[in-house]
Amino acid sequence: MAHHKSALKRIRQTESRKEHNKYYARTTRNAIKQLRLTGEKEAAVEQLPKVASMLDKLAKKNIIHANKAANLKSSLTRHVNSL
Repeated sequence: MAHHKSALKRIRQTESRKEHNKYYARTTRNAIKQLRLTGEKEAAVEQLPKVASMLDKLAKKNIIHANKAANLKSSLTRHVNSL
């Protein structure tokens, strides 16, 4: 267990940030899954910018790596164009 006040505070901060990051990452993963399961092109085209924005925000806050966000956006765009 930590002995310094600063270390205890860091543990508290890490826990709260972890919960926050987990929520947004899970929400984005669910949106990606929903987009991939969409069979209609119109609905998919409407969802794509929202999902891309979510991925950009996660990458900006270093929740996911920027290259991973780019790869996901690319694959989702290819999927939507193939519908």
